[in-house]
Amino acid sequence: MLAELLPSAVESAEVFGDGSDDGELLPEESALVAGASEKRRREFTGVRVCARLALTRAGVRPAPILPGPTGAPQWPAGMVGSLTHCDGYRAAAVARAEAIAAIGIDAEPNAPLPDGVLAKVATESEQTALAGLARQAREISWDRMLFSAKEAIFKAWSPVTGKWLGFADAEVELDPGGMFTAKLLVAGPQVGGRPLTSYHGLWAVDGGVVVTAVIVPAAD
Repeated sequence: MLAELLPSAVESAEVFGDGSDDGELLPEESALVAGASEKRRREFTGVRVCARLALTRAGVRPAPILPGPTGAPQWPAGMVGSLTHCDGYRAAAVARAEAIAAIGIDAEPNAPLPDGVLAKVATESEQTALAGLARQAREISWDRMLFSAKEAIFKAWSPVTGKWLGFADAEVELDPGGMFTAKLLVAGPQVGGRPLTSYHGLWAVDGGVVVTAVIVPAAD
């Protein structure tokens, strides 16, 4: 599912399931979750196994994927990437920085957001648009899709800027055809000598999971 949302310059790996066969961590990674719950260890392990598979597909020697100062994963030199997981799903996407400036992927269950969350993550205009989308395709949890899109945008924003991006700092327009656009409401970074004012992404739903992806090319 994820590979269909990504350009050829991006390699990815994904796993559906409960994580019972997620694989092994490298020693440096294992130390970070030594006291974590079994569920947390499986999630942490699963996305890193996916990351190493994606790196291998990109022709890069696998290495420990450790969190940086902001919590974002640190990739081998010359690489960018993104990780995501939710119940029943783990995935990673990577690319060479010379081609891709940033990647953001996110996965969520295709289920409504908990009560009270939507008002915290969506503007009034976004909430109005969600109501219209729900009338077109009731099998999709559009509020969760919006949340996922904003998470993917943040993952593409954070490594480039080193700053926080709030839910109200980007206004997302979801297209029922599988695309979305996010207009930045704050000043964006310079990417490839140009100011970044918006993000463009794709989404898909399969196996009870919503997946969103944002790719920022290194140049036009």
